[in-house]
Amino acid sequence: MAADKEELVAKARAERRRYKRVPVALSGRLFLPAENREAHCKVVDMSPGGARITADIIPQQGVQVVVYIDGFGRFEGAVARPDDGAFGIQFNCSQHKRERVAEQLTLYLNGGNLDESSLRRHDRAPTKGLARFTRANGEIVNCEVLDLSLSGVSLATEARPPIGEFVLIGQMAGRVARHHETGIGIEFVVQEKAHATPEPVKPKLFVAR
Repeated sequence: MAADKEELVAKARAERRRYKRVPVALSGRLFLPAENREAHCKVVDMSPGGARITADIIPQQGVQVVVYIDGFGRFEGAVARPDDGAFGIQFNCSQHKRERVAEQLTLYLNGGNLDESSLRRHDRAPTKGLARFTRANGEIVNCEVLDLSLSGVSLATEARPPIGEFVLIGQMAGRVARHHETGIGIEFVVQEKAHATPEPVKPKLFVAR
């Protein structure tokens, strides 16, 4: 029993070292789904499990937020330790994504170029064509498809729905995951049946070439 306890303690210490936060200087955008508010933010330190953020908006303890961090992608989590001008966020993400974030942080600290595409669950293929999506308020927006994968799509559009807004595109439901220079990125929302293993569904966007 003593050996098992020592092993558990050693494992916990290893995890803390592995997820130790390191100083960074990254730009991002903060979104509060419950209030439908968003703002620019700065990430001042980060680990695969969380980050410390400065922003004009300081959410209260426990509030659920979404943050898009340049070069790392989109994260959801709960606010921790808010104070004047800054707050912590504990990421709610899979172990696989934490491993990828650890790789990206190592690359960042060694002066390498960040490649957000390495964090995606599925490879994206360039797909040019016209399409349109429907916003939560019913507005229909014309757009151009830039690339497409099983988990999301990148669109060229002047419209900038807030991060987290749910939209419909073709036969797929999704939510806005990020803004980029020419438009937005949408993450598809898959409704899973209880006690069933979902199979990838090929997106159907009715792209007009």
